Amino acid sequence: MSQEPDTPAEPRAAETVAEAEAATLGEAKWAAVKQLEPRFPGVTADCVRFEVLAEPIGPKDAARVRAELDVTAWRELAEAIPEEPAERVRAVVARVVQALGLRATVDIEETGQEIRATVNGDDLGLLIGKHGATIDAVQHLAFRAASRGLEDRKQVVVDAAGYRERREAALQRMADRAVADALSFGRAVELEPMRPAERKIVHLYLRERTDVETHSEGDEPDRRLVVTPVRP
Repeated sequence: MSQEPDTPAEPRAAETVAEAEAATLGEAKWAAVKQLEPRFPGVTADCVRFEVLAEPIGPKDAARVRAELDVTAWRELAEAIPEEPAERVRAVVARVVQALGLRATVDIEETGQEIRATVNGDDLGLLIGKHGATIDAVQHLAFRAASRGLEDRKQVVVDAAGYRERREAALQRMADRAVADALSFGRAVELEPMRPAERKIVHLYLRERTDVETHSEGDEPDRRLVVTPVRP
């Protein structure tokens, strides 16, 4: 006996509505959309119907709006493949967040060299994964999506709850301990196995030092960075 494939449950009416207040109507609409985003990753103002509840008349007055999500429009948007690389990154990360059942927002920042997607929410450990393995995989997937068909490719960074900064600080502390041991005992010191991006962080962190040098040994996924004292 065949079974119908599972389909996403229809959201309750209360979940598709948000109210927000701000100094201007534009800010109030943006705040309402951000309230909906943790439940509907990737949602934009194009998927929302706004009702103005109060307009600011004087300088001390606030604007208040009611936002109601068009679920069909949101699903069509989620299934579409954006043209812009930054929006492709947003779409990939938002779909992963939704698939993991997380309530989080995805903010995009783009510069001349980088597209950065920052996931904000609670309990993001599932997205980060053990030693960052899951978020690194999402980052690689987002990079492939953003750079597909393009010759001029930007670096893509996917971060969650400040993980990248904390991990970089931890790698630098680990490197400092390895340098201290290498110089104290006059021998090479191996660090724990790392992915290529993390080894690069340590290489760059130590490259200005003249008393030690670094190189990598072994095969993936057990490839390690080695810190060796430079003998005078």
